[in-house]
Amino acid sequence: MKLTVIGFWGAYPEKNEATSCYLLQDGGTNVLLDCGSGAVAQLQNYIDLAVIDAVILSHYHHDHVADIGVLTYSRVVDMNLKNTDQPLHIYGHQDDQQGYQQLGKKTFAEAYDYGEKSVLSIGSLSFTFHPTSHPAPCYAIKVKSQSGTSIVYSADTSYDESLVPFIEGADLLITETSFYEGQEAKSYGHMNSKEAATLAVKGNVKELLLAHLPHFGDHQQLVNEAKKYFKGPISLGKRGLTWEE
Repeated sequence: MKLTVIGFWGAYPEKNEATSCYLLQDGGTNVLLDCGSGAVAQLQNYIDLAVIDAVILSHYHHDHVADIGVLTYSRVVDMNLKNTDQPLHIYGHQDDQQGYQQLGKKTFAEAYDYGEKSVLSIGSLSFTFHPTSHPAPCYAIKVKSQSGTSIVYSADTSYDESLVPFIEGADLLITETSFYEGQEAKSYGHMNSKEAATLAVKGNVKELLLAHLPHFGDHQQLVNEAKKYFKGPISLGKRGLTWEE
């Protein structure tokens, strides 16, 4: 299973960048986790839009879904040009009906719902979900390959130990890190670097990827702070960064 970081910024994309979007590839299966602002322009550096099978949305804040509409339009174009005969599958939760009802465009993009107890199978990958602590209903997403490799994407959340069993033993944890150690993040529904690293430690994950990064400070400081608590490999969100196992 291969992960490519398409967008990693929180709130809005920096120049020539994108907010939350991650490309998962396993054999012939191609799935996106979230589709934030700027994602579609960046995606075309790594994959033909026509071969994306599905998108799974953690929640409906703009920095996670801003480009889902234009990705849908790309499928309208590709199906009419006969580049593919497969509609795009978009998965979202129904805890926010207004957000969910805006998904899909028959017959080019089909919307499907998931919940806390759902198990989705998309090609060679399976997905499970856990609610997070965020002002809008939001779900962390776990993906497993047939070989047993697992990645957990925290999406947006404040520090919440109920996530620990869900992330237990993951090969990679992609965790939001919106603030620096010592800064108060909970009231915003986010985590700081110490909290992100502590979650990784308690979940006994193998590697940590810091993402949903802030628009201030030196991001290397986030890594340095996280290293005080989590002793495994730590990577910093970066466009085009890949992880494979």
